[in-house]
Amino acid sequence: MYSKAAIAGHPVHPMLVNYPIACYTGTLVGFAVYAANGNQFWLNLAIALNIVGVGGALLAAVPGLIDWALGVPHGSAAKTVGLAHAGLNVTALVLFAISLGTYVTHWNGPATGATLGLALAAAGVACTIAAGVLGWMLVQDYHIGIRLTSSQERDELTVQSTRLIGIHHDRAA
Repeated sequence: MYSKAAIAGHPVHPMLVNYPIACYTGTLVGFAVYAANGNQFWLNLAIALNIVGVGGALLAAVPGLIDWALGVPHGSAAKTVGLAHAGLNVTALVLFAISLGTYVTHWNGPATGATLGLALAAAGVACTIAAGVLGWMLVQDYHIGIRLTSSQERDELTVQSTRLIGIHHDRAA
């Protein structure tokens, strides 16, 4: 199954997801260090990385949505996994957006507690990790965004046909 949002045959979504993942993780680290030492630098780092993470997630979501809507067959298991992947990523995005909205006004102080930021960032990173597992499943198990060779395409069609025959046989029984 080919990606519908690609540059020179390379899927765009996997190119972009690394930025929000790294920035979300950095946001969590920034909040943790700020909670430990109270140094404004670490809060500012968490805020800056949160801004880039939220923006990067919004940017990465566009080709991901295109691939899910146009590239993944309707009624397939991959469609369901893709929806769960998107749902977890949107949840992470909302958590980080709430964190950003809460802390962005503290760029120049006054000092504020890090507990809410830590909780939101930890939950957001956990959602991002779970979404990553599902994204990996989409690539490895369902070959989303993979350019198959001719023999792989034949094998893929054979497997899909066998699954469909099994589904129809099970329903008839």
